Amino acid sequence: MAGYVSEALVRRLPAYYRHLQSLEAEGVVQISSKDLGERMQLTPSQIRQDINSFGGFGRQGYGYPVRELREHIRAVLGLNLEHRMVILGAGRIGRAIADAAVFQADGFVTIALFDSDPDRMEATAQGVPVYGTDQLEQLLPGMYVTVAVLALPADAAQKILDRLYALGIRAFWNFAQVDLKYPRDAVVVNVHLSDTLYTLGYRMQHPDSL
Repeated sequence: MAGYVSEALVRRLPAYYRHLQSLEAEGVVQISSKDLGERMQLTPSQIRQDINSFGGFGRQGYGYPVRELREHIRAVLGLNLEHRMVILGAGRIGRAIADAAVFQADGFVTIALFDSDPDRMEATAQGVPVYGTDQLEQLLPGMYVTVAVLALPADAAQKILDRLYALGIRAFWNFAQVDLKYPRDAVVVNVHLSDTLYTLGYRMQHPDSL
């Protein structure tokens, strides 16, 4: 994918990947822009425009090769690479992420969890070890980590991000319910669960806005 890519398309890429995975599992070999658009609730012209933005696949009258397109989007998303990941916070969210097989299958491998609570030092169901946050500076440099998941209270998230940034981590998946400050060379993706629930509430009250 070269040149400028809109933020809207970046947000749609995971949906393309997910739908193409399902199509491949169903045994579909080729799919038209019309049929893919119906599945994704997009117009055929939007499908064609999006796909042309990341390489241009398919032939008129034949549609798109499902497996080839899925593999290409997988590479665009970086899912063909291994991303070593640590999770800050060994509570329910942190442990659920560590034990989720789907993330490892897509290259996001959890190496360790860190927590400040001594009662949470027990390894996860998948055997991922849990260390104290006071060991970050000691252990992290030897783990070759590229992604940090922040699954901890809002009042602790900023200090932890600052410590991790100082240790060389530049990619953060933030579940803490707070907007964090970070340098321009860092990437932070926020998962504010309340925002999505409030959006659902709005759409329930205003169905005509869909």
